[in-house]
Amino acid sequence: MPKQQQGPAYVLGVGMTKFIKPRGKVDYHEMGFEAGVKAMLDAHINYDDVEQGVACYVYGDSTCGQRVFYQFGQTRIPVYNVNNNCSTGSTGLAMAKTLVGHGAADCVLVVGFEKMNPGSLQSAYQDRENPIGPLVLMMMEERGFENAPGAAQMFGNAGREYMEKYGAKPEDFAEIARINHEHSKRNPYSQFQQEYTLEQVMNAPKVFEPLTKLQCCPTSDGAAAAVIVSQAFLDARPHLKEQAVLIAGQTLATDAPSVFSRSSIDLMGVEMTRYACRTATAEAGVNVKDIKVCELHDCFSSNEMITIDALELCEPGKAHEMVRRGDITYKGKMVINPSGGLISKGHPLGATGLAQCAELVWHLRGWANNRLIDGTNSALQHNLGLGGAVVVTVYKRADGKTAALVPSDVVAKVTGLGYNPAVEAKGFTLEQAKSVLSKKNFNEWALADTPDKVLSRF
Repeated sequence: MPKQQQGPAYVLGVGMTKFIKPRGKVDYHEMGFEAGVKAMLDAHINYDDVEQGVACYVYGDSTCGQRVFYQFGQTRIPVYNVNNNCSTGSTGLAMAKTLVGHGAADCVLVVGFEKMNPGSLQSAYQDRENPIGPLVLMMMEERGFENAPGAAQMFGNAGREYMEKYGAKPEDFAEIARINHEHSKRNPYSQFQQEYTLEQVMNAPKVFEPLTKLQCCPTSDGAAAAVIVSQAFLDARPHLKEQAVLIAGQTLATDAPSVFSRSSIDLMGVEMTRYACRTATAEAGVNVKDIKVCELHDCFSSNEMITIDALELCEPGKAHEMVRRGDITYKGKMVINPSGGLISKGHPLGATGLAQCAELVWHLRGWANNRLIDGTNSALQHNLGLGGAVVVTVYKRADGKTAALVPSDVVAKVTGLGYNPAVEAKGFTLEQAKSVLSKKNFNEWALADTPDKVLSRF
């Protein structure tokens, strides 16, 4: 049976916290509150406008979403709790687009948050089968197992295979990380904002060949949020159309049989990424090679390498040549991860996909004026979760125009915040926070002292 045609869905508002080292000092509901309030302020809505909610997180109990959303109001709306590994945040976006596109809601708030433990990722359960167990077993059969973090070995082995098959060098992977760290200097939300030389990246402590510590994303605490609305909702607010960003194409996909082909590259979900990109770009009516800005899932520099290939941003097996030519950064063919990517920005799992969304929305609006790419009229997002799921999204401006730089003083007036949130990681006042909380079904008990804690950090 043919699929029912979906109506359009737009990103009307975005917001995020600064990503920080996981030290347990900030709780998940506080981070979720900050990101959600910022997104609603950006969208110029009140929580009473929100008809459904999606909460995105990996590490947490089963109704953390309700704990976050109840702070905005208790309006009886459905709240879905989503966990799809590292692609959790963008899976929430895909849910929101589906809800809006099929008429189940005109306004959906998606909030992603994560409170993590320091160090490499660990399973929360030791008394049951790990869902990525079959992937690990196949890796061990093909490549063995060393005394290194499991994820680094899996993605590192994909990098090794790319070197063996196509002639990439360890320097190429290091150059990817160097570029991402350099990009992060312009992103105020990035966990790390320090630039390194290629030599410093290559000489950092070795994690798993070819990966050094500076080529691996850190664990992070943080949150991000987005408001997704329908055409009817946007039409009722024509003054907001200039800031609305169309989700022009989007595909959520899972693995094909090739994941168990015994290739270390295939094991990392390359085929589902390629399929998702082809279908999302076809839906959006764009040629992927014409896109000038992309946020992709660089949990390790090796994954950025194989993903450049999987997204077909280069000719097959030529991703390292694209890197060598400088075609993934400013003055090159395109800019990949202008935010600094996961490697430098950080990777709070549930928030990552929504942070990617915020970055690209700011670019298409022209608000990211310290890192803007000339001629941007569409943007590409890739968010991967082993186990597996991938979401590829293409964004365009709602008005069809090409992004043009908007001065920060103009943005400050548009937002009413007094600053440009794309280039300054600041906060909001208590009065501003109260303006987006439910007018009809608000409860002080559910909110407790969260505003005091959040405001004290601004």
